[in-house]
Amino acid sequence: MGLELRIVLIVISVLVLIYVLRKISKSKLSISDSIFWIVFAILLLLLSVFPQIAFFFSGLLGIETPLNFVLLFFIALMILKLFLMSIKISQLEEKNKQMAQKIAMDQMEQRGKKDE
Repeated sequence: MGLELRIVLIVISVLVLIYVLRKISKSKLSISDSIFWIVFAILLLLLSVFPQIAFFFSGLLGIETPLNFVLLFFIALMILKLFLMSIKISQLEEKNKQMAQKIAMDQMEQRGKKDE
């Protein structure tokens, strides 16, 4: 991994950490979501400061270059995050549907009481 790439990765990871911490302090990001992004930034920082980690795992997994391992690793993390977000969205959609049904039932009940 070249020095330029390592510097870019360090800068990006520090910027992500600063951004996430600012969003947490302004209560714009939940703690559970922020944990993922903090871990993401720390992993990026570790891989950029200690490129031996990327060399070790690329050799262990039979990946030709450490850069390919880094890209594959972070793409896999993003796919995992996307999957977890899909689950959360599905749960929220179900709750939203249940709340809409409850509100509709309550409104029907109130109309029935007014008609009597």
